[in-house]
Amino acid sequence: QVQLVESGGGLVQAGGSLRLSCAASGRTFSTYTMGWFRQAPGKERAFVASITWSGRTIYDVDSVKGRFTISRDNAKNTVYLQMNSLKPEDTAVYFCAASQLGLDRLGRGIDYWGQGTQVTVSS
Repeated sequence: QVQLVESGGGLVQAGGSLRLSCAASGRTFSTYTMGWFRQAPGKERAFVASITWSGRTIYDVDSVKGRFTISRDNAKNTVYLQMNSLKPEDTAVYFCAASQLGLDRLGRGIDYWGQGTQVTVSS
């Protein structure tokens, strides 16, 4: 069993930055592929980024290109999402996800979800 707890969300002005953290329980964290998804009001949950156990990253290029960076610290059982140059359209609840065998943009393959953290970007 893996529990995921997100933190770091909040209210920020457009152009600002936030760093989200996702702390995972369990000794096998380093073997999981980790991901970030987000859900804006009235919209479906959408893929943001993922990172494999070895550090290979994938991004939803269209929405976060050059602005967001996913990283992980296996010693701390934590995955991060650094968000720069935030835009009002980045406003959403951000969810952390963990997968043993790999996840895709549709959210298939995810074994565990966090509870989400709200990010609000004001114009």
